Parts: sequence; structure tokens; C-alpha cells
Amino acid sequence: MLRIKLVKSNIGRLEKHRKTVEALGLKKIGQVVEKKDNPQIRGMIETVKFMLEVEEI
Repeated sequence: MLRIKLVKSNIGRLEKHRKTVEALGLKKIGQVVEKKDNPQIRGMIETVKFMLEVEEI
């Protein structure tokens, strides 16, 4: 499992980045979600890694 936290705003970001953050289930700064660790989620995280904090649990 991965604990994903949004630490930077998606205001002014590329549409692709905003959609990726939304697809991860994140809407507000500081919000945390837990997702299964799989290649699809890892790819999404890699796309917007500069906006996220990721922790393995």
C-alpha cells in the first residue's frame, strides 16, 4: 500500500497533471489517500511526483 499526500496546489498546472491528481483521488492540499501499490498507480505518481509526498505502508 502507498500513502499519497498532495503537498502543492494544482492551480496553474497542466491539464494532464490536474487530471492525474484528481484520478488519484486528491482534491485539497494536505489530503491523504491510500492506494494499492501497482504499476498504474506508480506511473501516475511519477507524472506528478513534484506535487506529492509518497510513503510505503
